Amino acid sequence: MVHLIDRRVQGKNKSAPNRERFLRRYKAQIKEAVAKAVKGRSITDIESGEKISIPVKDISEPTFGHSRGGVWEGVYPGNDQYQKGDQIARPKGGAGGGGSGKGQGGNSEEVTEDDFAFQLSREEFMNYFFEDLELPNMVKTQLSATQDFRTQRAGYKTTGTASSLHVIRSLRGALGRRIAIGGKSRRRLQDAEKELAAELASACPDHRKISMLREEIHHLKIRLAAIPFLDPFDLRYSNRIRVPKPATQCVMFCLLDVSGSMDEQKKDTAKRFFILLYLFLTRMYEKIEVVFIRHHTTALEVDEHAFFHSRESGGTIVSSALNLLLKVIQERYATSDWNIYVAQASDGDNWDNDSVQCREILSKAILPLVQYYAYVEITEGDPQNLWLEYEQVAQARENFAMQKIESQADIYPVFRELFKKQPA
Repeated sequence: MVHLIDRRVQGKNKSAPNRERFLRRYKAQIKEAVAKAVKGRSITDIESGEKISIPVKDISEPTFGHSRGGVWEGVYPGNDQYQKGDQIARPKGGAGGGGSGKGQGGNSEEVTEDDFAFQLSREEFMNYFFEDLELPNMVKTQLSATQDFRTQRAGYKTTGTASSLHVIRSLRGALGRRIAIGGKSRRRLQDAEKELAAELASACPDHRKISMLREEIHHLKIRLAAIPFLDPFDLRYSNRIRVPKPATQCVMFCLLDVSGSMDEQKKDTAKRFFILLYLFLTRMYEKIEVVFIRHHTTALEVDEHAFFHSRESGGTIVSSALNLLLKVIQERYATSDWNIYVAQASDGDNWDNDSVQCREILSKAILPLVQYYAYVEITEGDPQNLWLEYEQVAQARENFAMQKIESQADIYPVFRELFKKQPA
C-alpha cells in the first residue's frame, strides 16, 4: 500500500483537487464569465486575477426530499376566531403585510438566489483567456542550450543535511542490515527453542542439556537485541545535481510608427496591443527577449521606457524600420536558435515609393526568417498605401497577417483574429 501525502500549501477551507474538479465541470460558464470580465478591464490589468460569478441555476443539482403526503389536520394554540373551513382574507397593503414597508411588491413568484462567486487566480484567468489561441507556424521551437540550470535527483548518498534525508530508503537499508547480521543467530534461536521444547516434553529430560539450551537462548536474544534498529551507516540522503536546462526561446520585435500622423491615442492603442502579445508569448516560451524599434524618417532601437514614453515627430519612412529589423536579426538572432515574431503598428501613412520597397523587403528578406509577422493598422478612414502593398504580401505568405484597429475596443477582437487556432 502506498500513502500519498499532499503537502501543498492551501488557503483556509480550500482544496486543490476539489477546485480543479469544479473548474473542469463548469468550464463553459467560467469561460463565458471571463469573456464578460475582459470587456471591462484595461489591457495593462489583463494578467491579474478576477472575481467570477456563476448563476446558481447553472450549478444547482437535483436533490431528493421526503414529503409528508396525505391529508393532515393540525391544532395550533391561540386560535380564537377561525373555525374549520373558514376562508382567510388576503391582507391589505401593497407590501403584502401589515409592516411599515413602502412601495409595491413584484408580481413574480420565482424565488431568486445570489450568484455563486469565487476568485480566479492569475494563472487560471490567463489559462481561460488564451485557451483557444495559438502561435501559428510553431515549426522550429528550437531547444538550445542556455546558461540556465535545474536540479534533478541522481540517486542517494551517505552524507547530507537533515532536510534531504530519505526516510524510506534509510529504513529499507536498516531492515536489510538487521536481516543480514541477525539471520544466523535468529535461525539458531528458533532451532534452540524447538530443541528445548522437545527436551522438556520428553519422558526423561536431560537437565544438563536443558540448562545449556536455556543459557544459549538467553545469549542469542541478547545478541539480537544488541543489533541497533537504525544505525548511522543506514542513513541515505537524496543526491541532487545541477544539469543544463534546455529552454525554448523566442525574440519579439515591436515596430512602432512615431511620426507626426500618429497621435497619442493611436500610440497608446499600439502599446496595448504589444502588451497583449507579450503576455501571450510568455505562456508559450520559457525565454523571451523583446526588441523595440521606433521609426519616423529614420529607425532606432530603444529600450522599453523610451519606446513607450519618448515623444518624436516627423515624416514616415517605414522601410527604415524594416532594414533595421533585418540587420538586428542577422547580427544577433540566428534563425537556427531563435523563434522570431514581429508585431508592427502604424497608421498606414507612408511615402508612396517607400511602400513598394517595404513590400519587397518584407516578402523577400524578412518573412523567410520569421515565424510570424502581424501588422495592425490603426486608422478610422480608408486604407492607406502601405495597407494596399501589404495585402499583396498577405495573399502570398502564410506567416503574415494584417488587421485594422479603429478603437481600443477592437484590440482584443483583432488579437484573437490574428492568433486564432487554425483548423487541422
